Amino acid sequence: MGNLLKVLTREIENYPHFFLDFENAQPTDCEREVWNQVNAVLQESESILTGLQAYKGAGQEIRDAIQNPNDMILQERAWNSVCPLVIRLKKFYTFSLKLEEALQSLLESLTCPPYTPTQHLEKEQALAKQFAEILHFTLRFDELKMRIPAIQNDFSYYRRTISRNRLNNMNLDIENEVNNEMANRMSLFYAEATPMLKTLSTATTNFVTENKTLPLENTTDCLSTMASVCKVMLETPSRFEMEA
Repeated sequence: MGNLLKVLTREIENYPHFFLDFENAQPTDCEREVWNQVNAVLQESESILTGLQAYKGAGQEIRDAIQNPNDMILQERAWNSVCPLVIRLKKFYTFSLKLEEALQSLLESLTCPPYTPTQHLEKEQALAKQFAEILHFTLRFDELKMRIPAIQNDFSYYRRTISRNRLNNMNLDIENEVNNEMANRMSLFYAEATPMLKTLSTATTNFVTENKTLPLENTTDCLSTMASVCKVMLETPSRFEMEA
């Protein structure tokens, strides 16, 4: 993940001389298929952020249950509070898988020959805009997640409780939604301080690994060019106003 951050922030001696029109970029016929696929994912992003922002956790219910292990009413109250939250956490995790797939589709479009990454970003501005929107969502999600320690506390309680109930041969309907394999993957995801950035890093690494015939520089140049253009646009807006 550190390598991805280095690529996104590295300096380039000769900045690209083009303007990314984030306000008015519309997909061309060549971009349409990938744009539609990525757009379907991005349309969910605001509801994901809203759901995360509204996450309050079940801290009090869990504390009451732990302090009173023989009180079955409190045990049931804590369990009934945690289960809907785990379903919501599964939704966030599932969205990260969709985001990973969307990013790989964008990378494939923005790095393929015969064009250079700079030419791709200039010619396919609607896809470049979606790339920026994915990065923006990622930063917002991870910032919110870092402020909600209840997520890991709730999920840890869920895993401990479901293991205990499984040993007691209790029927657990929630396992139809979150089975043991899913719970393991979710646990690894939420253990990361910045899980969505880790997802993008993994997606980029997998893309490079799976496309061995594509020069590595195509991918790294795509990321760094995108970052550099946005940096220059923010620092020297008058230059692009004159070129427009």
